[in-house]
Amino acid sequence: MRALPGKRRAALPAAITPQLATLVAAPPAGDDWLHESKYDGYRILCRVARGRVTLASRNGKDWTERFPAVARAAAALPVAAALLDGEVAVVGADGRTSFGALQNAAAGGGTLVYFVFDLLHRDGIDLTGVPLEARKQALRALIGGGRTGTLRYSEHVVGGGEAAFRAACRARLEGIVSKRRDAPYVGGRTRTWLKVKCAHGQELVVGGFTDPEGSRAGIGALLLGVHDADGRLRYAGKVGTGFMQAAALALRERLDGLRAPASPFLERPPGATHAHWVRPLLVVEVGFTEWTSDGRLRHPTFRGLREDKPATAIGRERAPPPPASSRRRR
Repeated sequence: MRALPGKRRAALPAAITPQLATLVAAPPAGDDWLHESKYDGYRILCRVARGRVTLASRNGKDWTERFPAVARAAAALPVAAALLDGEVAVVGADGRTSFGALQNAAAGGGTLVYFVFDLLHRDGIDLTGVPLEARKQALRALIGGGRTGTLRYSEHVVGGGEAAFRAACRARLEGIVSKRRDAPYVGGRTRTWLKVKCAHGQELVVGGFTDPEGSRAGIGALLLGVHDADGRLRYAGKVGTGFMQAAALALRERLDGLRAPASPFLERPPGATHAHWVRPLLVVEVGFTEWTSDGRLRHPTFRGLREDKPATAIGRERAPPPPASSRRRR
């Protein structure tokens, strides 16, 4: 391995605390940062020791048996010892990663990929003190830059964070992760790795709510739904974040005036033992990251009450498929 500033000789560690990104509202500006796609999957540390591979989750659990294809691909790398950091995700036909698809990976559909974005150790050399961009160069030299296969190098762009974020959101990706090009690898949540998420929006019908807990006031969570093609209200999940206290109290007053004796949803929401049901007349707007395969909102956040649409008109909004020419270019 060529000379790298900050490298040192050290034994391959048995485990390491992964570096975590801090959520921010907008990407950082300037050429001191590089920007990667934010993959929607499981964070995995991959340890290779004389052909034996261990895949560890973010909280240190051994998930090697969960992703045997990744383990086999890592075992074939031309190293005696290595420690890689990346994300295991399922890539769909549209080129996007999907957490919902990953949950159902055993049923087929999509391609399981380990997107590797960092190299922390190789053959007796600890690289955590090496600047990120140099670590990524060493990583690319190890696994190559191909866009097929189970192990794939996580590409990046330098500078232009706002443009990179807009491009990610246009492509309906989860967002981007921005990293300081000159920073070492530091375990735990840091400000040298930042994440920005692309949020989708949807109007939903309120069918119930739960009581607040602790210091919260007004409501705990709203139980939400959308109408299907037959006009039936289908449960779509609950939202319990994004409420200002005044708005939550005002919303609770309106919901109390709409109390109903039974659930308006076609299927009873799971875990709704202590829910209060309401007539499905109120519409709210919610931000979220994606729909799951079972029709639930992922990471929903309350945005506000909508007064401009009748509840009966609210159905699930679906993005149109990309043009045929776009699909051929992928």
